[in-house]
Amino acid sequence: MEKRPALVLFPFAGDAPLGGSHISAMSLAAGLDRRLFEPRILCHIAAGAVGDHARSLGLDYELLEDIPLMGAPGLKMPGDVGPVTYAVKTLPALIRTLQRIGPAIVHTNEGRMHANWALPTKLCRRRHVWHHRQSPRAFGANRLAPLLSDRIVSVSQFAKPAHPIRNIDDRFSVIRSPFEFSQGPVDRVEARARLRAELGLPGDAVVLGFFGSMTDRKRPRLFVEAVAAIARSLPGRAVHGALFGEVMHDGCGEEREARGRANALGIGARMHFMGFRSPIEPYMAAVDVKLVTAVDEPFGRTLIEAMHQGTPIVATRHGGNPEAIADGRTGFLVDADLPEAFVAPTLRLLEDPALARVIGAAAHREVGLTYSRQKHIDQMTALYLDLLSRKTVEVPSLVKS
Repeated sequence: MEKRPALVLFPFAGDAPLGGSHISAMSLAAGLDRRLFEPRILCHIAAGAVGDHARSLGLDYELLEDIPLMGAPGLKMPGDVGPVTYAVKTLPALIRTLQRIGPAIVHTNEGRMHANWALPTKLCRRRHVWHHRQSPRAFGANRLAPLLSDRIVSVSQFAKPAHPIRNIDDRFSVIRSPFEFSQGPVDRVEARARLRAELGLPGDAVVLGFFGSMTDRKRPRLFVEAVAAIARSLPGRAVHGALFGEVMHDGCGEEREARGRANALGIGARMHFMGFRSPIEPYMAAVDVKLVTAVDEPFGRTLIEAMHQGTPIVATRHGGNPEAIADGRTGFLVDADLPEAFVAPTLRLLEDPALARVIGAAAHREVGLTYSRQKHIDQMTALYLDLLSRKTVEVPSLVKS
């Protein structure tokens, strides 16, 4: 009898904005060899942009509307429950879901899903993959994953749990996020002209780009301060900043603070809050330099996407950035806390177009060699097969139907 593919369950919270973890995980699910694995997508609460993205990749999903989620530390959403309600209602419901679906592996990809799914997966004696894309100091990765998960996968060496409750060397792997670039880079000359026309700027205006959600970790305020410092160093040029990214919630404090700081520095009219744009590639290609002001960023997806476009990057020497950028060859790394640190490398790139082209071309080549989608799929396939090679245990009847 032909062996059936192993079912791999990918649960997501559909009431959250679509982020890099969703894009990476669903790219993996869509690319798995169906002779070996059958991916199954679950959306909690609502389908939202997460469900839409799944469908765009040809992935169906099941909607779980009535199972409340426990909020992870620092990630609690409206309607999330505490530990008591989780133990009484959510945990038994998730166990029943696991018994009904019968996955061989449960692969979680963000904080709330780790917090909700790791324990029931352990109790049902199924294999659990904790895909860590957060800070090395994250509570769950250091306290829960070492006890509950069979494998901890991180997007960078930086993000490896810093103080795990038990040694994780036997279950920790670094596997870079997947990137699928079906098309070559956008023509930067044309993209540049279109953006300046959209903003009503002269053709020789300098536009510096911020790409990412408006969160404290991304530090849009520091971006504003860096643009102001660069503008002061180029008094004869029209220096503008363009912030592309989704506001995570109404009344976003980070965006409000960035706008206020821009006004205080006298560059409010030069800062353009562009919101979420799709496709984003033409805008990444259109900016003169992308400034990455984030700290504790395990591995920035937009950083790699900009490298693919050949857009020069100046990034903080922090988080996973040094693992992605070779300083002086594929971009520049600077002090994480000083807006003035962005000035010198940015001026070099603006004043020497040949250097900017060389840096951009080297970054584009590096992305093609290191971050292919197929390489990610191959590495995750090897990890799944290793998990399945262990002795399997039938799901116990922990909750009566």
